[in-house]
Amino acid sequence: MIEGISAVTLGTHEMRRAVRFYRALGFEVLHGGEESSFTSFRAGTSYLNLIAQRAERRWSWWGRVIFYVADVDALYDRALVAGFQPATAPRDAEWGERFFHLIDPDGHELSFARPLRSDSVQ
Repeated sequence: MIEGISAVTLGTHEMRRAVRFYRALGFEVLHGGEESSFTSFRAGTSYLNLIAQRAERRWSWWGRVIFYVADVDALYDRALVAGFQPATAPRDAEWGERFFHLIDPDGHELSFARPLRSDSVQ
């Protein structure tokens, strides 16, 4: 039986830029950092990892990582203050979540969400 996701690992072409991006959103670095080839951030009880990739290694749209956050609108405002341009503004979705999307510097799509009701399910 699957118990949960321990971590998601994303490739990056520029670790320094990627680490600064995630730190600006409030992710806590647990291992690695701007000069490392591998960095791990806390994401609630799970982890978000970054791994350096060669410049010639390219990827296309692969999916989306969805993070639950305490306050969607506050994180959206934090992203704007940091100079980021979210792909969408916060909105309430018909499936019972408030969310917005943001593309990281390497083109990975992130969604930050919060259930609208405690009984909402994915």
